[in-house]
Amino acid sequence: MRVLHTSDWHLGRSFHRVNMLGAQADFIDHLVTTVRERAVDAVVVAGDVYDRAVPPLAAVELFDTALHRLADLGVPTVMISGNHDSARRLGVGAGLIGRAGIHLRTDAAACGTPVVLADTHGDVAFYGLPYLEPALVKGQFGVERAGHETVLAAAMERVRADLAARAPGTRSVVLAHAFVTGGEPSDSERDIAVGGVAAVPAGVFDGVDYVALGHLHGSQTITDRVRYSGSPLPYSFSEANHRKSMWLVDLGADGTVGAERVDCPVPRPLARIRGRLDALLADPELERHQEAWVEATLTDPVRPAEPMARLTERFPHTLSLVFDPERAPEDPGLSYARRLAGRSDQQIAEDFVAHVRAAGPDESEQAVLRAAFDAVRVEEEAL
Repeated sequence: MRVLHTSDWHLGRSFHRVNMLGAQADFIDHLVTTVRERAVDAVVVAGDVYDRAVPPLAAVELFDTALHRLADLGVPTVMISGNHDSARRLGVGAGLIGRAGIHLRTDAAACGTPVVLADTHGDVAFYGLPYLEPALVKGQFGVERAGHETVLAAAMERVRADLAARAPGTRSVVLAHAFVTGGEPSDSERDIAVGGVAAVPAGVFDGVDYVALGHLHGSQTITDRVRYSGSPLPYSFSEANHRKSMWLVDLGADGTVGAERVDCPVPRPLARIRGRLDALLADPELERHQEAWVEATLTDPVRPAEPMARLTERFPHTLSLVFDPERAPEDPGLSYARRLAGRSDQQIAEDFVAHVRAAGPDESEQAVLRAAFDAVRVEEEAL
């Protein structure tokens, strides 16, 4: 069976105020063409169909168009909700839509109930594990501690139990939206850490033939059987070196996996340039970035006059301007953004407490801060 694995469409998202809806529509065209021309038997979409719980109308219309076009091809599609989606909203009408061959899996309770498709070698069971917010689903799975690993492990127990009850030789595909250990994140994914821990080991998914992951925006191979497709379009300059693609997966009669990357159309390349303004404007090596979306980091000790206007004369698609003046490492004038880079919300809050009272939070106070951040995340997920 040939499966096309994609994820993280983020319909409705912009890129530094550039409307990406046209590029997203181009991707849908490319997806449909790939399904038709590469003899795809099933499409899997591993979450984050939308960029937010209540997407703009234009994004909903594009999603509706995508569903109709996929249904018209007669190729079954399995989709799960991600942490950016509202599972309830995305799942509306799932029963009716399923009759057209578009199977929306947004209910955590249905993790062990697969979509069963068949080829000449027998059945393939597709298990959809939507994004599982631990604090919301721990009761459903009967786990005491709210953590990503515990709830995913419980969901996979249901998958393996159902698979064991099926005919010998039944192959299996799991769709999941999670941060798996070994994956490389970018700046454009929303933090899903709960209790300070977000990553789960790939071993959680042992026992199935292929795991189609979503959440991280770079295409990655965790193991031969566990892969991220990545987002089809860039959503931050940290993705400048990404090769945007989908996985075309051939699932053999015995469960062997072969995978090929299918490149996605990207409207413009991304470029990150750094240096003093005059040097950036004169460097002949940067000629190749004139048609790219550019993030420029200026290192001038003193902020130059009209930097964006001067940059756009040479790089007309400059979207982001960052100031990082050349200073000694101990200079107290280091930018606030630079001091916060790479730090979690929890760490920033703890640093703030230490700053205002000259002593960091103790263990009980850390727990209060953690609970507050988790409560906000749960509230957003429940929308």
